[in-house]
Amino acid sequence: MSNTETAPDPVVCGGDAPAVELVTPREVPLGGPRAMTVRRTLPRRVRSLIGAWCFIDHFGPDRVSDTGGMAVPGHPHTGLQTVSWLFEGEVEHRDTTGAHAVIRPGEVNLMTAGHGIAHSEFSLPGTDVLHGVQLWLALPSAHRRTAPAFEHHAPPRTDLDGAGLRVFLGSLAGVTSPVATFSPLLGAELVLPAGGSVAPEVSASFEHGVLVDTGTVDVCGTTAGPGELVYLPPGRTTLPLRTGDGARLLLLGGEPLGEQIVMWWNFVGATHDEIAAHRAAWRAARATGGDAQFGAFPDEWESTLPAPELPNARLTPRE
Repeated sequence: MSNTETAPDPVVCGGDAPAVELVTPREVPLGGPRAMTVRRTLPRRVRSLIGAWCFIDHFGPDRVSDTGGMAVPGHPHTGLQTVSWLFEGEVEHRDTTGAHAVIRPGEVNLMTAGHGIAHSEFSLPGTDVLHGVQLWLALPSAHRRTAPAFEHHAPPRTDLDGAGLRVFLGSLAGVTSPVATFSPLLGAELVLPAGGSVAPEVSASFEHGVLVDTGTVDVCGTTAGPGELVYLPPGRTTLPLRTGDGARLLLLGGEPLGEQIVMWWNFVGATHDEIAAHRAAWRAARATGGDAQFGAFPDEWESTLPAPELPNARLTPRE
C-alpha cells in the first residue's frame, strides 16, 4: 500500500516514551471521492516507532461496492518491509521482483524493499468486503540497501488459553514464524472469545503495541476499542489481555530500533538528501518503465503513482 497523502509529513523516528500510551487513529483517504479511508496509528506525533514497526494502517470492513476497494497502481518503496494481513477479502499483489500473489485472510505477505522495489495492489473482483491492515517495518541501517524480496506464509491457527493465535512474524507461546526479518520482532493475531483473557509471555527487551480490530480489549489496565493502539514500553515479561464481548487484535513488538530514520511518502532513509535521491530516481524510473534501483515494471501495469512534491524545508530531525 502507498501513503497517498498529497503532502505527506516528513517523520524522523527515534526516542522512546516511558509510559503506556493509548494512540487514537487519524483517518486518511486513499484518494478519490469514493476511495477507501484508512485509520492510521503509526506514525503519529505522540508515537513514531514500536521496535522497527513504523507504519500501521487499519481499514474496513468496507463494502467494495461503496468504496471501489483497493486500487493502488505501481509505486515505490525503499528502506523498509511491508507486511500485509487481511481479515476479509482478497488483494492481488504484483512487484518488480517478479512476484505475483494473492493476499488472503490469515496469510502474511512480506515484501522487502531494500534499496528499492515497486509494487501494485488491487482487490480482486470477487471481493465484496475488504478488511485488514497494512504494516511497515523500518530496516536497520546495516540492511537498508539489501536486495528486494518477497515472502508468503500461511501460519497455522493454534490455541492460547482458549484464544485463537496466528504468529506471522517472530515467536510467541512456543510458535515461531519462518518469515525472515532484519531485527528482533513479533507479529501475531489473537482472537479472544467473549469473557476471554490471556497473558502471553513476552520478551522484556521488546516494546509492544496492541492494535484492536474488533471488540474492546483491556490491555494491562488500559481499555482500547476498534482501530486504537496501546503502546507498552520495554520491561514486561507478560502481557495481560482480556475482553468482555470478544475481540480480535494484533500484537506487534520488537526491540527498540536504536537509530533515527527519516520517513517520507513511501521511502525510509537517513537524510533529506537520501530521500530526495529516491524521489528523483523514481521519477526517472517512471519515464523509462523501470530502472536498476526499482526494477523493471511488470507488463500488466497500466499506470504508476507519481511522487508528491518534497516540502520546501529540508527534512530534519523532529524531536
